[in-house]
Amino acid sequence: MAKRYAWTALAGLATSSLINAPLMAAPPDSLAAGQLDWQPWGDDRPRGEVCRGYYVQPEYRLEKPAIEGQVSSESDEANYDNKGDTVLQGGVVLRKGDTQLEAPHVQVPPERDVANIQGPLTLRDQNLLVRGDSAQVSLKTDQANVDTAHYVAHDAHVRGDAIRLERVSENVFRLNEASFTTCDPGDSTWRLVGNDILLDRMKGYGIAKHARLELGNVPVFYWPWVRFPIDERRQTGLLWPLVQFSDGGLDYEQPIYLNLAPNYDATVSPRWIQDSGFMLGGEFRYLLPNSRGTIEGAYLADDESAGDDDSNSELEHGDDRWYFDYSHVGKINPQVPYKLRYGAASDGSYFDDFGKTFGESSTNKMSRLAQIDYLGDTWKLQAKAQGYQKLDDPLNEKDKPFYRLPSLTAKARWDQDSGLYQEWYSNATYFWRDIEGDENGFYDFDGRERRIPIREAANGTRLTLAPALGYRLDPTWGFFEPRVEMRYLQYDLDYQDRITDRSDDPSIAVPVSTIDAGLIFERDLKVGSDDYRQTLEPRLNYAYIPARDQSEFPDFDTNEKSFSWGQLWSPYRFSGGDRVGDLNRLSYGVESRFLEDESGRERLSLGVGQSAYFEDRNIDMNGDPDTLPRDEDSFDYYEATRDRSAWVTKLDWTINDNWRTRWQWLYDDHLDRTESTGVGLQYRADAGHVVNLGYRWQIEGFSKEDDPEDNRNYNTEEVDVSFAYKATNNIDLIGRLLYDNTNDRALDQMAGVQWNDCCYGVQLVWREWIDDEDTANNIEDDTTDRGVFLRFVLKGLGGVGGEADSYFESAVPGYRNVSLN
Repeated sequence: MAKRYAWTALAGLATSSLINAPLMAAPPDSLAAGQLDWQPWGDDRPRGEVCRGYYVQPEYRLEKPAIEGQVSSESDEANYDNKGDTVLQGGVVLRKGDTQLEAPHVQVPPERDVANIQGPLTLRDQNLLVRGDSAQVSLKTDQANVDTAHYVAHDAHVRGDAIRLERVSENVFRLNEASFTTCDPGDSTWRLVGNDILLDRMKGYGIAKHARLELGNVPVFYWPWVRFPIDERRQTGLLWPLVQFSDGGLDYEQPIYLNLAPNYDATVSPRWIQDSGFMLGGEFRYLLPNSRGTIEGAYLADDESAGDDDSNSELEHGDDRWYFDYSHVGKINPQVPYKLRYGAASDGSYFDDFGKTFGESSTNKMSRLAQIDYLGDTWKLQAKAQGYQKLDDPLNEKDKPFYRLPSLTAKARWDQDSGLYQEWYSNATYFWRDIEGDENGFYDFDGRERRIPIREAANGTRLTLAPALGYRLDPTWGFFEPRVEMRYLQYDLDYQDRITDRSDDPSIAVPVSTIDAGLIFERDLKVGSDDYRQTLEPRLNYAYIPARDQSEFPDFDTNEKSFSWGQLWSPYRFSGGDRVGDLNRLSYGVESRFLEDESGRERLSLGVGQSAYFEDRNIDMNGDPDTLPRDEDSFDYYEATRDRSAWVTKLDWTINDNWRTRWQWLYDDHLDRTESTGVGLQYRADAGHVVNLGYRWQIEGFSKEDDPEDNRNYNTEEVDVSFAYKATNNIDLIGRLLYDNTNDRALDQMAGVQWNDCCYGVQLVWREWIDDEDTANNIEDDTTDRGVFLRFVLKGLGGVGGEADSYFESAVPGYRNVSLN
């Protein structure tokens, strides 16, 4: 639950011209790196190490005293003066516990309670170095005072300088006119300077009075009082502000982090948006022994700009704007996990206006879920209530999602030693949504009259029962598996005011029969100096599902699947549970794999297959077993009536540890055309460089979408190029171009640079992308979004700007970003 913060401040900022004389703390000049236990990296610098070197604590010169509290000493000379003082000179070394002092001259009074040191001196403790001109050190406590001090905390990579350093106790230090930085010796990129700085190593934070932040020795911020972290522990305080400028003017957010307890924390985020007003946001996180969760949200009263940007918006001037999101996961015991999620927003434009982050084009829904599972050895049970709020403004009635209130599932499997097995699947779900339409389903939207499809007009219950019986013969040389499943669907529907003669309790029982068989041939193969095991795996799969009338069935959660390698071996043509597609098909194919002998790692997999159809596929989303798609020139009609599928060829080849390629090609040998192809080539260098080349082609109608507006009415040809180049251990260059060759336009462009070292980190990214406005078949209404993103982090003090790390990794597959924090 760690969350790094930047500042805890009790005042704002001022320019350097406002800092008067009492605030002009002037620490002494820093020492050379060689005097600060600094060791530069040589040829042994670890890969990915962003620091130019590291601090090394040398061995103690004296053994630790056997008796606690005893002081051991070593010197060239030891004398007594006429006052009874002990004077040690020349190479003096004193050690008490883990504290060691080195100096040329040490005076100890008769009371033996303190030591007065003339420097230059070196004071050491565990992971701590202090050098100074003179000092007074207590021989009975942990207290010490050092003049003109220079300090290093090895493990935290922290160093600084002070006119005076006081060791108050073992882990607490007070510094006057002092500095603090995590930059390497000789690097003055930034430092925190204060008149009075308290460092508490036990609690993990520092407090500075009359503090200023210097960048390159230039003062840029001032705080009368500031608290900052000196290690990775969470601390209450102000996070760095988020500042944006847009067409709406200034947008300033000041997060405040609250470290409430070891297992829970909170962030409160006041935000001022120039054209909208004051918003208050927050996040609360907790961690319990068997669960964890997050509550977050924001509220803006009386939005002065609501509805200004879109004449079709349902928002009005002065509306309250808000969102709320709660998530919780846990387990009652190892067999009974559960999840809770509830999200809501005041309107469909909330995240477009206030919450869009750099890496996402839109937040299109808020999830709601209550789920509990039982994970037994034989039985798997689940009960859940699920839904989500779709975020569109205005929201089209036909796009409102169905809720599952509730959904109950039971699955089980029994295996016998003979290879016989039985499976049970059952699900009962009540689907509900609130839609507005007249008795014929018509409603007004965006100035036009639209209609809710009759198959989406009812609420109701769906009962699914699917017992199965199968036999699995699985010797080392192949497999043979016949299987029969009886799928039963029963509905209880309520069409409310909608006029229809459809049945409100339709049902079907459909057998799903499959026979899956294959052989596995193996041989040893030597390629160059490498030993492989090559397989040849021919496979046959027969599936038969008779056509049953489903024309009166609703469409709660179902969509037709696009054809692929996996569909060769699956009898199910639809996702979801409202359609059982008819099928009388034999699939045949062969796959060959190359496995490394030593590791068993798969280097190459090549497969080719096709399906032969013995009957037309009449069942589509309309569910009528006696009809085919109306447009005989459409791809859907051709898919339903063709005698054989396209040939599917797939290749997955790990060429070596750096190169990898994947390819899938669907080729119709009857019409001599490609229906779909996708190829990807990836290069990953040992140094961390990544290059991805991708190409995708799909014929019009190949992709199956439930909403006609989401189906592209043109062939799709896209090129996707991305890279991440580690110019040095500190510099990453990142870029991506997703190009729509069909319409001669760039769908997504991104270019960025990241600098990262022990002292600071910077991300600068430009991105431009196209939003299809949920109408993929119409490019005329597409809009273009663009933005420049800047984030910088001062190591040990936090950063300004939102993180782009997760977007980099999704935009450039194979890239592993080194976080700036």
